[in-house]
Amino acid sequence: MYDFTLVPKDQIYTIIPLLKMLNDKLDEHILKSRLDEMILRGYECVGVYEHKKLIGISGLWTIVKYSDGKYIEPDNVIIHPDYRNKGIGELMMNWIHEYAKSKGCTASELNCYIANERGQKFWLKEGYKRLGYRFQKKF
Repeated sequence: MYDFTLVPKDQIYTIIPLLKMLNDKLDEHILKSRLDEMILRGYECVGVYEHKKLIGISGLWTIVKYSDGKYIEPDNVIIHPDYRNKGIGELMMNWIHEYAKSKGCTASELNCYIANERGQKFWLKEGYKRLGYRFQKKF
């Protein structure tokens, strides 16, 4: 019913409409420029397709840290609103976890904003645990 696959790098701009749902204030030109640089730095994106229509995405970063070893970080996870509450997010996370294991990752870590209570509920249901806080200082 749904196909899960990495979005080909030459088709990465197809994720922009879903990214705009997360933050409609970012100009498309800026998003394209950032995606170009992210691809150069190892960014991957899994797409969820229904009959070749992109209905969900999650960016993927493979990271190695001395404290955690090699892990995958899902980033900017979104399912189109018309397809929510159908178990697609859970299926996508299962795909991501299997993909991570195939790459030698031993864990998955991610960020979720404090105000995103719905997201926190989802991640806890998926077996993630709260480990700390994310801090940022803008320049």
